[in-house]
Amino acid sequence: MKKLIVMAGALVVMAGCYNDKYDNLYPTGAVVCDTTTVTYMATVKPIIDAKCATAGCHDAATAGGGYNLSTHAGTVTSVTAGKLLGTINWTPGFSAMPKNQPKLSSCEINKITRWVNQGALNN
Repeated sequence: MKKLIVMAGALVVMAGCYNDKYDNLYPTGAVVCDTTTVTYMATVKPIIDAKCATAGCHDAATAGGGYNLSTHAGTVTSVTAGKLLGTINWTPGFSAMPKNQPKLSSCEINKITRWVNQGALNN
């Protein structure tokens, strides 16, 4: 759509185009966080491996804070100690993790929380 702006005393023409298609302004394909089928191997481990069990943090060699999150058993140890959810949610009284990195996305947190609430199974 083009707009024409006229100012009193002088003709000033300003033209511009913009997208006014309803579908582009109000997309219907909102991103949805699917937590219906959350498993350790397919869902949680990839998040932990990418954001937590990295070199110098909670990998097998470093085990920062005493937690090796590179294995299911090590991750469950942090769950049992009540640390995992507090740290990823940046709950006061817990060390915000991942350290010196942005907070995990709400979807990642929701998936890990769902896994913990389902018993933190190794599946």
